[in-house]
Amino acid sequence: MIPSNRDFLKLHFIVFLWGFTAILGKLVHISSVEMVFYRSFLAFLGIGALMLLSKGISFKISKIDFLKVLFTGFIVAIHWLSFFGAGRISNPSTSLIGFATCSLWAAFLEPLAKRRKISMVEVGLGLVVIAGLVIIFSFDFEYKLGLFLAVISGLTAALFSVINSKLVTRVNEFAITLYEMAGASIAVLLFFPLFTTFMGGETPFAEMPSFSDWFYIALMAFACSIYAYTVSIDLSRRISVFVIQLTLNLEPVYGIVLALIVFGKQEVMNANFYVGTLVILSAVLFYPFIKKRMNKVPI
Repeated sequence: MIPSNRDFLKLHFIVFLWGFTAILGKLVHISSVEMVFYRSFLAFLGIGALMLLSKGISFKISKIDFLKVLFTGFIVAIHWLSFFGAGRISNPSTSLIGFATCSLWAAFLEPLAKRRKISMVEVGLGLVVIAGLVIIFSFDFEYKLGLFLAVISGLTAALFSVINSKLVTRVNEFAITLYEMAGASIAVLLFFPLFTTFMGGETPFAEMPSFSDWFYIALMAFACSIYAYTVSIDLSRRISVFVIQLTLNLEPVYGIVLALIVFGKQEVMNANFYVGTLVILSAVLFYPFIKKRMNKVPI
């Protein structure tokens, strides 16, 4: 099925929403682990209510697919924990730029999952992303642990996107989102003892989120999870995971601009960071031209 211009507009809109999550995560005052739990659980409740009210959306799923979707929810939880954890120990800009490695991971994971030849064009563009990270990482960059966690978030984002692109051929995107949000909630609950014992975290749920915390978490759950997540899964029917992940490299552009507006001087980085960022984003800008010329990489 050929993607339409409307599909690409939707894709860029959800990328903007996901770029905004880095800002929202920084504004929430409870721990990132608790925040991820509340976000995934609210998203689970919200998508469940939407499916009940719609009536035409099926909850049915085979036992094997249910286990696959639930396990994928665990990967989603790792993605969110590493992404928001990176933002907390560094800043939103660092978590966004490390996340941009998702396209490189997708260049390898999607062909392996779908049993097609690895595209050297995709690998090359993914390596451009890595080159940008090397520029940032090789200098006196104070947020190395944050960048490492952000790269983990990029890997897990590519992984669950590839899995979902296969699942959506037999399970509707709403059911996938519902059960993956349930899986993410369970995964975070299982992670709490580790977080408390070995990572010096506070006792979970010791303090209730404030009104502003609930507002930001609800925005993440309903706009950035329920809407954006279901749309991205639906788009994977018509657009390759690699192109979706490559477009996600624009997330730092949206997120960094928003972070500069919201946080001001806290987000101002050295010149090497911006040079590396430009190198990474060049992969997004040049891909359509390369694809048109080569006419080998399916969208």
